[in-house]
Amino acid sequence: MILDCAHYKDGERQNTGPLSVDEAAERCTDDGFVWLGLHDPDPIELAEIADRFGLPELAVEDAMKAHQRPKLENYGDGYFLVLHTAHYLDAREEVEFGEVHVFTGPGYVIVVRHGAASELHPARERLEQSPKLLREGPAAAVWAIMDKIVDDYEPVMAGLENDVEEVEVEVFSENANDQTRRIYFLRREFAEFYRAVHPVLQPLELIVSAEYPDVSSLLREHLRDVTDHVKRVEESITTQRELLTSILQANLGVISLQQSDVVKQISGWAAIITVPTLIASIYGMNFEHMPELAWRYGYPACLFVMAVAAVVLHRVLRRAGWL
Repeated sequence: MILDCAHYKDGERQNTGPLSVDEAAERCTDDGFVWLGLHDPDPIELAEIADRFGLPELAVEDAMKAHQRPKLENYGDGYFLVLHTAHYLDAREEVEFGEVHVFTGPGYVIVVRHGAASELHPARERLEQSPKLLREGPAAAVWAIMDKIVDDYEPVMAGLENDVEEVEVEVFSENANDQTRRIYFLRREFAEFYRAVHPVLQPLELIVSAEYPDVSSLLREHLRDVTDHVKRVEESITTQRELLTSILQANLGVISLQQSDVVKQISGWAAIITVPTLIASIYGMNFEHMPELAWRYGYPACLFVMAVAAVVLHRVLRRAGWL
């Protein structure tokens, strides 16, 4: 479905309501540019738009399907950009990903959103409040989109960092529970987040390079700021992944110590039980000629020896820290 479609000229929006596809295709030949936003369009709708704007066939095939890797493809008079969006779900402690596909060309920017993508309307509103940037044309819209998507990485990173802190506190607490499953889950979330963030650097560096001379110095400055944000998020991901590795090793060490304590306790009680069991088993053989069988105090003496041996072993093992 079409979310919004506007024509921008002289740093201002020229229409109040969304334009139709036909109107947008006609106006993209005028001065300024058209910004058309779509969300999960069906193939027929996207094919119609591709035909009206002359979009590259291979890029359109990619835009019809999600699960594309972040990339930038140059088609001479325009380019096709793929970005991954991210949203942190605090209740489930996981990251939900979406995709944004951007077509640019002479006088138009077409944005196709898939899945749980970032809400891009604030990016449009922000750009509309900056006539100076709007006059830069389609490249300004690309900057606004990328800036909004990268800004949305920050709360995701904050949520994941908070989860790592919780795991770290739990591992080193006195009543620590096994956190192995949660740690592996967080490592998987960081790996997926890294795959969404890291490839964005290449398109950004290409756009700000001399390979795209239509990008003004003003936009290059803004895009470099976005690049810095991406690098900062990437560095945070790397740091947290290394920290999770250390926490996992510490967690396994704590589990090993806990298991060792359990083994010590079991061994200690087994040693205490062994002495009475040994005495009882000897006198349970019922041979005819055995010492103390005819002794009047033999039975209470055996019980006394068993009890004393058990008490002595218990005290010795307790002092040794086994019980």
